[in-house]
Amino acid sequence: MIRVPSSWYNIVPDLPRPLPPPRDPLSDDFSRIALLPKLFPAALLDQEFSAERFITIPPGILDTYKRLGRPTPLVRAEGLEKYLKTPARIYYKREDVSPTGSHKVNTSIAQAYYAKSENVKTLVTETSAGQWGSALALACALFGLECLVFMTRSSYFQKPLRRTLMSMYGARVVPSPSDMTEFGRRLLKEDPNHPGSLGIAISEAVEVVLNDDKAKYSLGSVLNFVSIHQTVIGLEVLAQLEELGEVPDIVVGCLGGGSNFSGISFPLIGKQLREGDFEKTEFVAVESQAAPKLTRGVYRYDHADTAGYLPMLKMYTLGKDYVPPPIHAAGLRYHAASPIVSLLVREGIVKAMAYSQVEVLKAAEIFTKTEGLIPAPETAHAIKHVIERARKCRQKGVEETIVFCFSGHGLLDLQVYDRSRVEKNQAGEILDHSVSAIIFPQLRREP
Repeated sequence: MIRVPSSWYNIVPDLPRPLPPPRDPLSDDFSRIALLPKLFPAALLDQEFSAERFITIPPGILDTYKRLGRPTPLVRAEGLEKYLKTPARIYYKREDVSPTGSHKVNTSIAQAYYAKSENVKTLVTETSAGQWGSALALACALFGLECLVFMTRSSYFQKPLRRTLMSMYGARVVPSPSDMTEFGRRLLKEDPNHPGSLGIAISEAVEVVLNDDKAKYSLGSVLNFVSIHQTVIGLEVLAQLEELGEVPDIVVGCLGGGSNFSGISFPLIGKQLREGDFEKTEFVAVESQAAPKLTRGVYRYDHADTAGYLPMLKMYTLGKDYVPPPIHAAGLRYHAASPIVSLLVREGIVKAMAYSQVEVLKAAEIFTKTEGLIPAPETAHAIKHVIERARKCRQKGVEETIVFCFSGHGLLDLQVYDRSRVEKNQAGEILDHSVSAIIFPQLRREP
């Protein structure tokens, strides 16, 4: 019987080269890095810079994981296999079974637990699609904390049901940019209809925390401690595959900032790095063509937020000022990727793919009809690549074991799917907000 792991996995000791440290822009005074204890609970910063391979999960977090449905199932996609007529065996890890419908609770529970232990009163965060905001709102409710969520303005209006869910957990949800912060007011003055971005919402959340001694900042992706918490996914997958007698040929996850991809892949990548068998399993991170940092970005130091409050991280980025179009897969609209995922891509250990909104939503429809589950638009990016890979297996007559993270359901995104079926231009074609001709002239490629 598969059990919830008693420890999280930290990939840092197994990386092929040291992870470049955070740094201040054009400065050696480390003033922004000195802000980190103001922003995060001490336990999270310890994990962020830990060199320990395994970090014990406290009983209070472990018990909550179990209450919320861990371990989660690893399911074989027999309906999809039959539809595709593929010899491939497809498995998906069902992170949608959490109360909020996504993998994000794996870190929100941990962050709320550590904040509560340090007598924090309020957690402040950003969200785009709403999965992260919902997860943190739930965690704050369970641990008796107040929750303030800055939701990117385009998603705030596109996804009203996510707002409702966060509000039911007791969170205050504000469209970003907002009039609550100096940075938000400046952007609204320039453009009252600004669609917002995750980088902007992060800046607003950070600004609030820097002015409130009883608040801490919480984030759902990018940093190492978030990836550490998410490795419960991959650790369970390792045990489940071993029980099935399977070794994956390919592991796939969608990528916005990197949390669910790192969660399912890092334990398997680490095992492969330690064993020195670099060709056993292929790892693919799938992003949106609307925010193609891994496939079209630059590997350099950049800010995690638009205002530049935070230290710079070395990662693949489109530039902190990049504002992606308001696509339906709003959780993938971040301008950069996790520094660790970026390093693994740079080293050739992780491959990257990008797809357009139209083809991704078509893949979601196939999965829904064959497996009965409606994926989140973000998750559908991984499904698109899985379908492509399974079709290649059929064409070549090759058996492969394909594993991917079903990172979230789309039950609160039904209006998005409905709208995508009727959004047409004058020629009667479905609109694709991620067309390269619209996006790439905006990109700034700084050295």
